[in-house]
Amino acid sequence: MSLEEKLGYFFFDKRILERSLTRKAYAMEQSQPCADQEAYSLLGSTLIDTVLTEWLIRAGCDSQPEIVLRKIELRQVENLARIGQELEMSYRIKRSTVEKHQNIDDQPDILAETVEAAIAGIYLDGGYSAARQTIQRLFKLELL
Repeated sequence: MSLEEKLGYFFFDKRILERSLTRKAYAMEQSQPCADQEAYSLLGSTLIDTVLTEWLIRAGCDSQPEIVLRKIELRQVENLARIGQELEMSYRIKRSTVEKHQNIDDQPDILAETVEAAIAGIYLDGGYSAARQTIQRLFKLELL
């Protein structure tokens, strides 16, 4: 099953998907600075926070401390890494030669960053609604 099938989203621009899977060290190694997932990861993190906050409010969390605590639980690196494992992202990540030798692909923070970058890629390719639906599905927000 392809990553797009697992995400439930098919990219119009496959270059966006490729960038979301590309580590900075790999892009530098290939002489393609700024063609990596770093900026996407930042955007994806913000999108995840936005969607989780919206869902927590709709689920009845009505105080800021409660929302913050629940969001922290949902946003843990381990949770994002689990999502990355479910999507089988580890072997799809473009890593530098050094990173391949370090066998970093299963590290939770690497998987978490890649999940965030993929969410940003979906947003950039298909808009907020597509990213929101994907986040809801990946985080199983219907259970809230």
